[in-house]
Amino acid sequence: MSGLCGYWNMPMPVDAIAGPGGHPLLKLRDGPSALAVAAPGDSVSLHQAPGLLAAVWGRATLDGSREQVAARLAAAWRARGAQACAELHGHFALCVIDNASGQVLLAVDRSGVHAMHYRRGAQGLQFASSADALPSGELDPQALYNYLHFHVIPAPRSIYRHQHRLLPGEYVLVRRGRMERGVYWRMRFREEAASPFKVMRRQFLGILNDAVRDAADGETGAFLSGGTDSSTLAGMLGKVSGVAPRTYSIGFEVAGYDEMAYARIAARHFQTRHHEYYLTAGDVAEAIPRITAACDQPFGNSSLVPAYFCAQMARADGVTRLIGGDGGDELFGGNERYARQAVFARYEQLPSSLRQLALEPLLFGLTGKLDLRLLRKARSYVEQALVPMPARLETYNLLHRYGPGQVLEADFLAAVDEGNPLAQLNACYWESHGLSQINRMQALDLRYTLADNDLRKVTTACDLAGVEAAFPFLSDDMLAFSARLLPRDKLNGTRLRYFFKHALRHHLPAEILRKKKHGFGMPFGQWLLKDGHLRALAYDSLADLKTRRIVRAGFIDQLTGKLVQEHPAYHGTMVWVLMMLEQWLQHHATPRASVVPADAAETVADPAPRA
Repeated sequence: MSGLCGYWNMPMPVDAIAGPGGHPLLKLRDGPSALAVAAPGDSVSLHQAPGLLAAVWGRATLDGSREQVAARLAAAWRARGAQACAELHGHFALCVIDNASGQVLLAVDRSGVHAMHYRRGAQGLQFASSADALPSGELDPQALYNYLHFHVIPAPRSIYRHQHRLLPGEYVLVRRGRMERGVYWRMRFREEAASPFKVMRRQFLGILNDAVRDAADGETGAFLSGGTDSSTLAGMLGKVSGVAPRTYSIGFEVAGYDEMAYARIAARHFQTRHHEYYLTAGDVAEAIPRITAACDQPFGNSSLVPAYFCAQMARADGVTRLIGGDGGDELFGGNERYARQAVFARYEQLPSSLRQLALEPLLFGLTGKLDLRLLRKARSYVEQALVPMPARLETYNLLHRYGPGQVLEADFLAAVDEGNPLAQLNACYWESHGLSQINRMQALDLRYTLADNDLRKVTTACDLAGVEAAFPFLSDDMLAFSARLLPRDKLNGTRLRYFFKHALRHHLPAEILRKKKHGFGMPFGQWLLKDGHLRALAYDSLADLKTRRIVRAGFIDQLTGKLVQEHPAYHGTMVWVLMMLEQWLQHHATPRASVVPADAAETVADPAPRA
């Protein structure tokens, strides 16, 4: 794994800095501080002056230029301090070590494409763009609990105690012995009247064209799932490059999962040089150890595997950069749950007297014992509508549906706050008062679905395969454009991507405009029942997990012995999440006694997201 790491005021030789993934390091030293960059090249800018070290990792610009970005950042830092972060654009992680003033600045980009982990101890500050480059220490039980809830570990926590991660658009400043966390950027939605459609469409297509052109650097290809986002980018890549773009798709020979037909429609429409691979259960079993070893934290999104095989296919084809459509759903209203929650919101808009004095007494009182299909559906609708947002989004959460007490050991539960995940979601959802529901959900997704999940998935897959990931939909100009779209342009009634689809109706094939979202979802549950090798790996992992005293042995037996057979897709997800946790623990040499006692648990604030 390539990346940035360093220390400040740490009494150790510069050679002691660990390089992410074991890559050779380029090192800078200035008194008690050091910076190290793994696999340096076009993705890093370094600057050293007396008493000052600066580095920018990624593809950042300052004043519209990529030339000498770190030197210009250093100048901006001297003039404006931490607010210099706002002058950088693009996707980056940065650090400034100012020994002359005794300050250190760390920051990441507005979307959180790049990561920054840090820990501070008695000896000073250590930081890195990968958790692997920092000392590991004890596991954080709250982070483990949050992993089982979200299937990832959301920032600002890390899997390790005393180690934290920056949120998108956030910085950390250490000065005068104090550490301050601050925000240099956040999404600010504008819900007033927008420009006419023709004006907005012209602006959107111009921003998209520029973002894809900027991403098309060197030998560039594109993920192609056949959805609106990946298809849009594949076509735009051909337009800006002037040659047939190279596209890469993963298929599954399992009914209900294979989307290759849509990828082929897009490939034919845009005349791409298309490459396909049909993933098998054997491929997955063989890749799991390699993938979990590459993850710097437990990661439970199974689509990491097809993304990795897609990136491998591109690398074998000579591609060095691979563009993905991540961010399109979040910025333009493409997730199915947006429409589903809009339907529930209609109930909230009814007069409270009608709801509380008529409908609810009728449904749950007078007719509550009638088992008629229409009444059952009406009661289910009202029951879900009565759950406030954002808790309503967690209705089908696996840990919530099973019950934490049924899944987890009592001693482990005593060391965590079960309400922490929902408290995080609430803080994010209600951070901006007065926003429409669709924009509140977008703010949630920019952090929890995108920064903590999908971007980690794609960047990890690409890094492991040896290619660079790029995300044109997450250009700073596109973020700003999305913020000024009216809510009804993202979700019109229950019609998803209203503006996006109208703006691209002459660009995309009609079949893809009508297609429902799918992506690279993997049929793990179905394979689990049919493939002995994959099943053995999964169930052996869960047997080992029993000994760690995190998950109840009885729940694991029920999961593998009964639940998976009853509903492979739903319960197979929990098998995957638990298997990937155990595999990660094994590959990162974590001792069997992995749970911190309750009286030793660390209190870490999970602040409102800054997306």
